[in-house]
Parts: sequence; structure tokens; C-alpha cells
Amino acid sequence: MSKLRTWGRDFAMGARFAFGGGREGWTRTLLTGLGVGIGVALLLITTSLPNAFAARDARGDARGLYNAQNLPQPGPDTLLVASANQTYHGKDIGGVLVRAEGPRAPVPPGLKTLPAPGEIAVSPALKRLLESGEGRLLRERLDGKITQIIGDAGLIGPHELYFYTGYDLSKDGGGAFDSYRIKRIDHYAIEVEEPSSDPVLLLLVLMTLLALLLPVAVFIAAAVRFGGERRDRRLAALRLVGADGRMVRRIAAGEALAGALTGLAMGAGLFFLGREVVGNMDLRQRSFFPHDLTPNPALAALVAALVPTAAVLVTVFALRGVVIEPLGVVRTAKQSRRRVWWRLLMPAAGAGLLFPMLGQGRENGSFNQWQVSAGVVLLLVGTTALLPWLLERLVRGLSGGPVSWQLAVRRLQVNSGTAARLVSGVAVAVAGAIALQMLFVGSRGDFIEDTGYDLTRATAVVLTEKGALADDLARKLEASPGVRRAVALRGTQASHRAGGNGDDLLSVTIGSCAALKEIASIDSCKDGDAFMVAGGTDMPGAKAGEKLFAGNVLQREPGGPPPVSLTVPANLRTVHGGTTPTGGTSSGLLLTPSAAPAGFNGYEHASIDVLADTADPDAMEHVRTAVFKADVFAHAMSLRETRTDSSYASVQTGLYFGAAGVLALIGTSLLVSRLEQLRERRKLLAALVAFGTRRSTLTLSELWQSVLPIAVGLLLAAAAGTGLGLLLLGMTGYPVRVDWTPVLTMTGIGAAVVTVVTLLSLPPLLRVMRPDGLRTE
Repeated sequence: MSKLRTWGRDFAMGARFAFGGGREGWTRTLLTGLGVGIGVALLLITTSLPNAFAARDARGDARGLYNAQNLPQPGPDTLLVASANQTYHGKDIGGVLVRAEGPRAPVPPGLKTLPAPGEIAVSPALKRLLESGEGRLLRERLDGKITQIIGDAGLIGPHELYFYTGYDLSKDGGGAFDSYRIKRIDHYAIEVEEPSSDPVLLLLVLMTLLALLLPVAVFIAAAVRFGGERRDRRLAALRLVGADGRMVRRIAAGEALAGALTGLAMGAGLFFLGREVVGNMDLRQRSFFPHDLTPNPALAALVAALVPTAAVLVTVFALRGVVIEPLGVVRTAKQSRRRVWWRLLMPAAGAGLLFPMLGQGRENGSFNQWQVSAGVVLLLVGTTALLPWLLERLVRGLSGGPVSWQLAVRRLQVNSGTAARLVSGVAVAVAGAIALQMLFVGSRGDFIEDTGYDLTRATAVVLTEKGALADDLARKLEASPGVRRAVALRGTQASHRAGGNGDDLLSVTIGSCAALKEIASIDSCKDGDAFMVAGGTDMPGAKAGEKLFAGNVLQREPGGPPPVSLTVPANLRTVHGGTTPTGGTSSGLLLTPSAAPAGFNGYEHASIDVLADTADPDAMEHVRTAVFKADVFAHAMSLRETRTDSSYASVQTGLYFGAAGVLALIGTSLLVSRLEQLRERRKLLAALVAFGTRRSTLTLSELWQSVLPIAVGLLLAAAAGTGLGLLLLGMTGYPVRVDWTPVLTMTGIGAAVVTVVTLLSLPPLLRVMRPDGLRTE
């Protein structure tokens, strides 16, 4: 018989034992399949993320207007569009105003027809929000008649809040600058130029993927070894009927292969269920359609090939130190001490790969992704290699104590490898999370910056190009619920001559005395006064009685309105400038309303500083509604102490998505592992109870068997994660220091997951201690 046929026969026999070996065999196979399947499902979801993000981006580009070419003339196939994005209770709502200029005007993706003025097309999520009690104030703002629901092709995610509304964009409405916000297009699917990637941001993305995928790989490797002790005892029976050592190892590999293939099938099923769950998730307004989560065929094939191969290799490697004889398994003999030298090679090699990139930062280009990946993998996997040795050295010298403690310690002294395997996945996850969080905290200053806004003076700023509306709008805002104060300032430009080249432009600010005192040091003021801010800018000055031109002073638009004549009042006084709530510096000419011309032919903008009650969540919504009703192009900007880079925020969101999945995997896999351990030890525990051992003693013993390995694993993970975090900070050029907050937080989360799993395993533990646990087949 050829060697290939021999291997095939032995593997097939192992598969028959897996599925036809009675309840013992198929129970172990199902548990192995479940453990592997959970990991495979998460791997498939992870390999689907690039396609999912690409699909989101493609739909966003298909409706995007950012790079749209503004056509000069209307035609039968042109469409006027303008952005009308909104915010409601912290949620971003995308919006577009549309007006067809001809019968063949392009229709946005996801719509059948263009909404007419007064009509609105909304996404399903926005429709649900508008119809709910939570959307009461939003209905006052978006009060158009809903005539269409935007289809999937027009949305980047199922939970996106988005709308199109018909609006007569041909009207000027008093804002000469509104034309810059309105674009004339004849097609969608506008190409968007991708910005250059930040090396530090790419490193964050790479670290996020590694920190999420490595624990999955470790758990899959541990899952294929479920029920190893019982399997080895069954193999001893095969030796009794004539099988040699190599044959039983091939049979064991075939049994593991069957469990891994079962896991692949279960993983595929869990993946299809999981992507439906992911499709219903909305994390920080990021969501995917289930059909977006389609794995890359090459990556899916790689997962399908690697998982069974890993199962065989892990099984063969696990049996290297086991002697299976016809009368039993020689596993309980005195074991040789684990050697540490080769376990230190992996983290040392990983550090060696990362050290050359220390101090590289952004100045020396992108990091070598393969070198970073290899270094991080070696460091984190080296943690799992060190854990069994460290646990063995710890329990070897322990003795004495209560009976429960002695039982737990003795069990770990006899076989600490199983406990170490269960903890290794948690250790890798915690170590990777600590390093990643240290990098996030270290890079925070580059991606999250302080705005310098003075929130004691204003919590929001309303910007509008229709300065004529400013005073009336400020009064309406001040009368809105939750608004304490609204201060309006209008602004324009002035020059000593009309149609100049702009080298003598002077800013002009118009506001009430109370408003001007907010931005300048003015002792006394009455309507009709004028002030000139002294110093601080390179703008030209103005003198009392001097004639200026204001408004459209550059006259660069053919047929535009002429500038307005402005005579500087004779009572002009010089004052020192101040700052606005947003950190700007006042300059130029300050005029009270009576000292300024009646209007500037539309060339006048305004800002309204709004101080609202931050304890009232509806206060800002009343402000935004009033602003939208007055001017759809006006922008009500909430002021915050910090500003976060959008790409950085997206990476954080991806981390939250992945971390949730990995935590679910960790908890489920640990629970399955604990159930498998209890199943193997059912007869032993039942026998101890039958001989008079207290249930409480055995329960505490099982708890100690969980606590000791977890404590060692978390300490090792904290040390490894901190070391890796310091290396990453050194690579990116950030200050190398230990921030204990992420270290303690991630370690605490790992401990919490294990604690929950231990508590969930207590009812099965009490069940296996019953006398019927002695029953055998």
C-alpha cells in the first residue's frame, strides 16, 4: 500500500472516530467545531471589511458632489444642487437641495424621480427617526412631504440619516455668496481624489488588524485540542489491537481534521448569521449593508486552507511529548521542565525587527508594513510561548493552604499546559489592546486638537451670508427655549477705491454696542458711534470723514452690484481689539447700526454667537431649526473644546467594531473550553463528591484553577503590551512614556470577561458533580 493511501486510510479512520465514536466522539467534534467555527466566522467577517468599506466608498462617490464641476449654463440635462447637512442630538444628517433645470436632469442614486419643491425623499433610518417621539423637533425642521424612500444604492449604510429635498435654488434670496454653494451638474458618479495617507494613521490601522486577528488565530489553535486527554486514551486502545505510534498520530490528526472541517462549515453558517447582525448594528453612525460583507475570494480560500492545516499541525505537535502505549497514555509521569531559551527568541526577534524603525515618525516616510507586522506578531505570539513556562515555574513551588487551593495547585502542577492554552488567547488580546491604546493615546495630540473656543461666551456660532437677516434671526434665537443670549455681528469689506486689486482691503464689522463690546475694549458706546481697532494687523487704517467703498469693492463678477459708498463718521475713536468666542481677533472698522449704510447689495455676511443652556439637550435643536427656516445655507456650528480628525475617528470606530467581536469570541471560546474541561473531568468530580468532598471545596478549586492562570496571563500581557506600546511610540516619534490608564483598563476588561465566563460555568460545574456523573457507556 502506498504511503499516500496509508495516510488517507488513517485520516479516514480518525474522521470515523470523530463522527461515529458514540456520544463521546461527536460531542468532542461539535465542541471543537463550535470553537473553530466562531473563530472562522470572525476571520471571514474581518476579511470582508475591505470589500465593505470599498462598497461604502463607492456608493458615497456615486452621489458625491465635493469635486463636481460647476457648469456655467443651464440646459435640458442640468441640475442645481447644494448641500444642506444637518445635526440632530449629536447625529449627523446628510442633506441635499435639488432643483431640475430641464426634463433630463440627473436623478441621484436611490431615487426614481427628483423631489419637487416642498417634497422630501428620506432614508429609511431618517423616516423612522422622523416618525418617532425622539424626532419631534426634527419634524419641525424637515417638514416637507415625504414622497420617496431612498434605496440602498443611494446610501452608504442601512442606518444612514440622509435626505433630498426640492428647493428653488434659482432664487438669490439676498445672499450674494450663496451662488458659490450651489453647483450645476449634469451627472453623478463624480471621481474623488484620494488624499495621501498618514504613516502614523496607517500604523494605527495595521496595529488594529493585528490586535484583532491574532487572538482569533490563537483561539482556533486552542479549539482543535479540545478533549485531548480522552482522545489519547482512546488511541491507546488502538495500540492494543496492533496500531503503531505513527498510525495513531495520523488517526488523531484525521480526527482533528474532521473537527476543523466541521468548524469551517459551522463558521460559514455563523458568518452568514453574523453579517445579518452586523447589518443591524449602528456604531457611531457607521453601518454596513449585509451584502457589503462579502469576503475576498483569495482571503476566504486562504482561511479555508489554513484552518485544517493548522489543526493537523497543532495536533501532531501536541502529541510530540505523549507516549501512547497499549495499556494507557504515559502523560502523568514526571515531566521535564519546559525550556525558556527558545521561548525568548520570538519576542527578541520581534523587537529586533521593530528597533530599526525607532524615531522614524512621519519625517522618513511610511513604515515597512511587512516588517511591522512580523515584529508585532512575533512579540505577541512570544507572549503565548512564555506563558506555559511562567505558569509552570509559579505553581511548581506552591504548597500548603486550604484543601481547595491544594487541589487546584496540584492539578496545575500535573498539567498546566491546558490552562495556559485557554489563557493564551486572552493574553494576546490584552497585550495587543494595551499596545494599541498606548499608541492611540500617544498620537492623540496629532489627531485631536484643542479648539481654543471660549464656551463661557458662546456654545454655538451661526454663520450666514445673508447679513440682512442677522438681527431678526438673533432676536428669534434669543427667544428660543434654552437660549440665554444671541449676539449678531455683520461684516463686509471696504476699500479706498472701487474695483481695486485688493491690496488696501479693510474689514468692516457692524453690530450693536453690546455686540461690539464683546470683541473690543470699548468704555462707552451709543448708536451712531464708530471705532477703529488699533494695531495688531497689517490692514490699512481709516480716518474720520474719509470716503470708502464697501460691499462688492473688487467687482470681479460681470454684472454684479456696485459697491456702496461709506463715509467714516467724524466721531471715530481708536480702541484696542479683543477676541471672539472662536478665538479670532477683531480688526478694522467697527460701526454701530446708525453709522453704517442701510445695506451692501447682498455683499454682507454675519455671525451670531449663541450661548445656550448645555443642560437642555433640545436647546441647540431649537437653534438649528430656527436657522434652517431662516436660511437653508446658514450653518449652526456647535462649539466644542476639541476637534477630532475624521480618519482617526474612523479607525477608532473600526477598533470598537472589532473589539466587540473579539470580546464575544474570547468569552464564547473560554466558555466552550470550560465546558469541555468539565465534561472531561465529570467522573473525577462526581467520584470526589461521592467520597464525601464538599461541593464548595471543589467549586473553589475550579475557581482557583481559573484565577491562577488568568492572573499570570494578565500580568504577562500587561508587561508585553506595555513593552510593545513603548516600541510603537518610539517608532512614531512620540514621547516614550507609560500611560497606565490603557494598561489598567485593558487588563481590567480581560479580567472582567474571564470573571463573567467563570460565573456562567458554575451551573454546569454543579451539575457534573451529581452522582449520575459516574455513569459510563
